[in-house]
Amino acid sequence: MDNLLILLVAIFGGIALISFVLERVAKPMEPEQAQKISRWIYPLVGLSLVLAIGRYFLQG
Repeated sequence: MDNLLILLVAIFGGIALISFVLERVAKPMEPEQAQKISRWIYPLVGLSLVLAIGRYFLQG
């Protein structure tokens, strides 16, 4: 149980650190670039869901 708490604290701390650094350093994304990236999000999420379902049923 202690290992789980340490792991959760480490993950939360890492995400907080990354978000803090990226807010300071990252420049705003151009609308065209954001549109290109957002165009790929739904197909990739759908593909990952299909692969996860297939993996679930094939492995038992």
